[in-house]
Amino acid sequence: MKIVEIDVCPLTGATVDGGWPQGHAPSEDLHTLVLVRTDEGLEGVGSCFTSGRLVAGAVQLLWPLLRGESAVEPWRVSEKLRQSSFWQGRGGTVEHAISGIDIALWDIMGQACRQPVSRLLGGNYRSRIKPYGSILFDEPNRLARTLEETVGRGFKAIKMGWRPFGRRDRKFDELLIQTARRTVGDSIELMVDAGGSEQFWPHGLNWARSTAQMLADYGIVWFEEALPPDDIDGFAELTKVSPVPIATGEVLTRRQAFQPWIERRAADILQPDCTKNGGLSESKRIADLAFDHNVQVVPHGWNTAIGLAADLQFSAAIPVARFVEYLTPCAYVEDLTTEPFVIDSEGFLEIPETPGLGVTIDPAKLAKYCPNRETFR
Repeated sequence: MKIVEIDVCPLTGATVDGGWPQGHAPSEDLHTLVLVRTDEGLEGVGSCFTSGRLVAGAVQLLWPLLRGESAVEPWRVSEKLRQSSFWQGRGGTVEHAISGIDIALWDIMGQACRQPVSRLLGGNYRSRIKPYGSILFDEPNRLARTLEETVGRGFKAIKMGWRPFGRRDRKFDELLIQTARRTVGDSIELMVDAGGSEQFWPHGLNWARSTAQMLADYGIVWFEEALPPDDIDGFAELTKVSPVPIATGEVLTRRQAFQPWIERRAADILQPDCTKNGGLSESKRIADLAFDHNVQVVPHGWNTAIGLAADLQFSAAIPVARFVEYLTPCAYVEDLTTEPFVIDSEGFLEIPETPGLGVTIDPAKLAKYCPNRETFR
């Protein structure tokens, strides 16, 4: 079964604000789907956490290596792309594009084998997992309303991130956490993402250490991105002393970037994003290494329905997994597939057991959010 065509589909019209100071217009292009077609009529879909123009440029670079390649050997093909684009890629946009292609190839392989991707990745350790609703911090009153709405949609775990947490003063930070805990009660698990990957992040180890102590007083599950994402020494020291588990890793690409974090135990929880770090193949390699060093993995998932579907398959196939990230509300997650994701009464998502990723893109809905696509054949 050979690869004969790829569509690059930028998603626009419903982009969720990511918390950056400049904001994001709904029409902004931050997520891109890739549709890979075979000579036997199967089509797989992947997701890239980067803009369509960048993905199209990367696919143009990679297409001579992909045309006519096997559509059912994702491990080898994605590594071929990585090795062959070393001087122009080695992370960044090219790796983001490889990520989407790899996810699509796993989707095709699952369909061809009539198996869920999780079984092909090694087997199912679980059949369901708890999603945490991923939202932004806000002014206290608006934050309380957002939390109530998120609980109302069935979430039993919620992560709050970015502005205005860490942008004013310690007293205001604690007010936000007090507001959140008072609003949802003790039965809802809460996580905090400081957003240290924001440009010109002003805080260092001392701020992170004292903030972690405050978060512990409110039963926060983990403290994410407390420092700039390249500060491995700071994270290693913070992880040693923090009373709250420390999480990071969403911006890293390639397994080699994760290796020193794992070997130095520079975080309690690593967060590979399969839509940017190399796909499901690379995420599985990262998770295996992390498991051998007793480091937890929770996939980062500020993305699309395809990214969430990939995270569900990935989380089924790793020995220890507690959560998947679920960006909410988000049309690219909740309004792209023929069947919606359903959170059960206990706050869990069932992991699809149908072939491939277990979800199907609705063509009409895709056309709504992707009026323009580029085809490589």
